[in-house]
Amino acid sequence: MRASKGGGLRFEGWIAGLGTAAGLRVVVGHWTSSPWGPFTDVMVEQPDGHRVLLAPTPTVAAFVGGIYQFDDVRTVGVSVTVDGPRWQIVAPPIEVTCDVGGRPALGLLLRAVPHWVATSPRWITTIDRVARRVLPGVRTRGRADAGGEELYAALDLHRIASARVVWGGVDQGELAPVTPPVRFGFGSTPPTPSLVRVITLVRPG
Repeated sequence: MRASKGGGLRFEGWIAGLGTAAGLRVVVGHWTSSPWGPFTDVMVEQPDGHRVLLAPTPTVAAFVGGIYQFDDVRTVGVSVTVDGPRWQIVAPPIEVTCDVGGRPALGLLLRAVPHWVATSPRWITTIDRVARRVLPGVRTRGRADAGGEELYAALDLHRIASARVVWGGVDQGELAPVTPPVRFGFGSTPPTPSLVRVITLVRPG
């Protein structure tokens, strides 16, 4: 099981957040390294506020469902295909196909920060204070619902240029901002549809 130097669990990968014209908001965690190996999970908030977790294994479902808040937790087959800028995620009943664009100014700034600085708790706390002011709903440090602390080190950011989302066989319409912010945990993704490279630390306490 992979732990951080300061204790706790360490996850490395990407988080995609996007909204749709129909009001469905989607957060995809694509983890290339985790205590349970590579995996992908999908969090969905429906227009009426109903929150669904789609997890690939019972272990992931229990862990993610334990630190975040959901109204429905399901274990389903999850597949991800990355072909250049195009990502396709299938986790019944959802299918997401999105095209990743370039880096905005924030992405360029994140890329310029040395890795050892970006992953330090002091820097993450500083970024959290800034994010609260300029990115509604976004947090980089907070308390998990099941206790303990979560820290998100953002290393890179790309805009999502376009997307097609199908939920239960129904097309959810054009790409839209993640508004209102999702309510799975202490923070949301950026309002602008984005793909963020992150290292996440989950510490007990």
